[in-house]
Amino acid sequence: MKMPDIAAIDPHSDIVTNFYSSSYPNNDSLHHPSRPDAIPGHPLEVKPSGNALLATENLRHAIGTFNLLPDELIIMLLEGLDGPSLLQIGRTCKAFYAFTRAEDLWKALFIASPPSSFSWKGTWRSTYLNLSPSNVPIVNCSNLYSDTLHRPFYCAHISLDPYVTNIPPRNQIARLPDLSPEEFQEKWTDTPFILTEPVKQWPVYRKWSIETLLSQYSDVLFRAEAVDWKLSTYGEYMKNNSDESPLYLFDRAFVAKMGLKVGQLSDEPDASYWTPPCFGEDFFSVLGNDRPDRQWLIIGPERSGSTFHKDPNATSAWNAVVRGSKYWIMFPSSSKLPPPPGVYVSDDQSEVTSPLSIAEWLLGFHAEARRAPGCLEGICGEGEILHVPSGWWHLVVNLEPAIAITQNFIPRAHLTAALDFLSNKADQVSGFRKGVENPYERFVTKMQELHPLLLAEACDELKKRTDAKKRKWDEIVHGKAEQDNDIDSTKGGFSFGFGDDGSDVEVP
Repeated sequence: MKMPDIAAIDPHSDIVTNFYSSSYPNNDSLHHPSRPDAIPGHPLEVKPSGNALLATENLRHAIGTFNLLPDELIIMLLEGLDGPSLLQIGRTCKAFYAFTRAEDLWKALFIASPPSSFSWKGTWRSTYLNLSPSNVPIVNCSNLYSDTLHRPFYCAHISLDPYVTNIPPRNQIARLPDLSPEEFQEKWTDTPFILTEPVKQWPVYRKWSIETLLSQYSDVLFRAEAVDWKLSTYGEYMKNNSDESPLYLFDRAFVAKMGLKVGQLSDEPDASYWTPPCFGEDFFSVLGNDRPDRQWLIIGPERSGSTFHKDPNATSAWNAVVRGSKYWIMFPSSSKLPPPPGVYVSDDQSEVTSPLSIAEWLLGFHAEARRAPGCLEGICGEGEILHVPSGWWHLVVNLEPAIAITQNFIPRAHLTAALDFLSNKADQVSGFRKGVENPYERFVTKMQELHPLLLAEACDELKKRTDAKKRKWDEIVHGKAEQDNDIDSTKGGFSFGFGDDGSDVEVP
């Protein structure tokens, strides 16, 4: 007797739940097709791997020796082919046709060698090959079972609502109308918060929308991750894509490109926007034009955003939503706390590894993260601005098409952290123009010239931190040596680790 197709079974039945839960951890988004948040079927009718357990036919058997390889390795091999080769191997059988339709293959080809002239066709493959949707063949691959192929499509269509609603009270990011510079300095420099009022005074808040920007700047090139596109092209992409990780417009030169005037109204009466006064202190400003990148225009469709990261150069940041809304989930950086669930960091914190997409992280780790110590969450709505303290991990995702402006800065409270980063993590310093050598020395020289007392205080604090780390290291090394050699601790070997300032000796 032929086993039933999972797609034909009641989607609320136990058998469906079991098969999907094996492929998609923490999945609660499989809905009946009549529901508005239902996930559509895969365009090629590829199914998750678990369905193969009940299948009487599997298209994978037609790929010969390649059937011995896991799906991930097949995709890796295909990444080495050019466009014509992908088309040729895709014609050999339905299984390879499905594998060669993977969007990331064509996105990589497009970015490596973008056509001189193109229009967005809805997918990376169609755009690269200049195919109208009507000319893309529909091939039924319903007997192919692959998480590698199905999961990106599934992640691209999950509802965000279950992850951004019902935030536990203990996790909620504080919301305030506004703060004075003094209040910020005294209490809030190390804490995320949302201000609800300052952005609503900006002219861009009253004037900007996706439509108005497209009408005024349609032919202007903006940076969207690895591509430079006209805003009109990016607008078409925003309206019509099914990417698991939608392309994010993130442009650092937007002020000049758009001819904006920026500054406090007292200095710039025609300013388009200005930094809220509580964020006004920024010691990177001592570098003038040699300072690292600090301000960006951010535009993106629903589901676009940034996976977990810390802001560069130990800076703090503010992120102002002009249109749309954004969900934030944040964690403090501490030697006593691990990184966010699902995020893996090298010992020097120079390399961060996390799931490839925001949706994948939400599926696999959000529930655990919500229970983790230090977790803060919040939705920054239209006309609101969020503070990201130096060193905090954060993930952000657009809940609808959104426009935002963000800026990095060094407040007084984090001057020591910036000096530490510039001095001791020179290989991770970023954002400086070519030709700006020894950023740490330049910064210290300018601070000595303009703010000598603050620099001295910050350097003293940095020395104290360094000495504390050294004492901790001495404790570990000497303690381990004594344990290994079975030395009697009463003879003084541990004394420097218990408050005896006179015994703080370096390890030979």
